[in-house]
Amino acid sequence: MIDLEAPDLHQQRLQRVVSLVRASGARRVLDLGCGSGGLLQYLLRDAQFERVVGLELSGELLAQAKLRLEDLPSVRAGRLELVCGSYTDHHPVLTGFEAAAMVETIEHVPPEALSRVERAVFAGLRPHLLVMTTPNHEYNPLFDMAPGEFRDPDHKFEWDRARFREWAQGVARRNGYRVGFSGVGEMDAHLGQPTQVARFTLGHGHA
Repeated sequence: MIDLEAPDLHQQRLQRVVSLVRASGARRVLDLGCGSGGLLQYLLRDAQFERVVGLELSGELLAQAKLRLEDLPSVRAGRLELVCGSYTDHHPVLTGFEAAAMVETIEHVPPEALSRVERAVFAGLRPHLLVMTTPNHEYNPLFDMAPGEFRDPDHKFEWDRARFREWAQGVARRNGYRVGFSGVGEMDAHLGQPTQVARFTLGHGHA
């Protein structure tokens, strides 16, 4: 897999997500599409988070996460649970968490399955807060990428800022959430930031 981004951008993303989740006061957090455990590692080092669950479809990535995290004291204390599965499916035991994160994962979902994600996550799991990050496709030329090229061969799409806002606002409206937007990484006056962030909050609080 070719990583076309600056090496520290991913760490900036993880730190931003953790700070938003921490600020919400959440103690139970879901990482949907947790991959090899990068975000889980940050969450488990913070005593605020008493229960952390990582959901990942790839058994190989889940095994990497287990290996990466197994020696952390918080893991030995039983604060982590790893679940093999897809967030396009319904998981009743994972409903009602205070916070959830979807970091650089929505763009791996085939567009025709996005409605299943909406039903399973926003109508099903209904976390009080959900923080989502995804590439800003407009920024790609600044990574010396060809027109139409994606940052990862497995990406099914990459949204520009207007399209991401349109999708996220629709999801929020249909499921009783509010949503606010920000970004991560170096700002370009015309193209925005390399990473888009959506912060969904359940009910009528400020996003």
